[in-house]
Amino acid sequence: MSDKRQDYISWDEYFMGVAKLSGMRSKDPNTQVGSCIVSEDHKILSMGYNGFPKGCSDDEFPWAREGDPLDNKYFYVTHSELNAILNYRGGSLEGATIYVSMFPCNECAKAIIQSGIKTIVYENDKYIMEPSTIASKKMLDAAGVRYYQYSPVGRTIEIEL
Repeated sequence: MSDKRQDYISWDEYFMGVAKLSGMRSKDPNTQVGSCIVSEDHKILSMGYNGFPKGCSDDEFPWAREGDPLDNKYFYVTHSELNAILNYRGGSLEGATIYVSMFPCNECAKAIIQSGIKTIVYENDKYIMEPSTIASKKMLDAAGVRYYQYSPVGRTIEIEL
C-alpha cells in the first residue's frame, strides 16, 4: 500500500503548463502562443513561442495585425510550433507529441507532419472555421497525425517568481 500524494498533476497538465508558460515569453501584444515537444517517454525535447526569427529585432519589426502587409507581423513572426521544431537539436522528433496553446495553422501542420510528430494536444481552437485551420486538419488527418483538445481540470497553479 502506498502513501503517495494523490493530487499531483497529470502529464497533460504538466506539458500544457510548460507550453503556456513558454507562450508568456512572446512579446506579441495580441496573441501569445507556446509549444512544448515531448518524447514518447515523457521527456521535454524542445519548446517555442511566437516571435521574430533570430537576428530580427522585436523593436524594429512590426507587431501590428492590420495595414500595409509589409508593416504588419504576419510576414515576419515565426509560430511557436515551428520555433519548437527548429529549436530541437537532438535528432529525430519521430513519434513525439507537441503541446500547443492554439491549434496549428496549415504551415505549422506541414512542419509537424514532416518532423515526424505523431500527436498534437491543443488548448484553443480559436480559428476553427478559418481556411488555414481547415486545411491543417485535412493534412493532419491524411498524414495520420492524431490531435485532441486538452481538457482543463479547473486547477489553478500559482508560481511566485
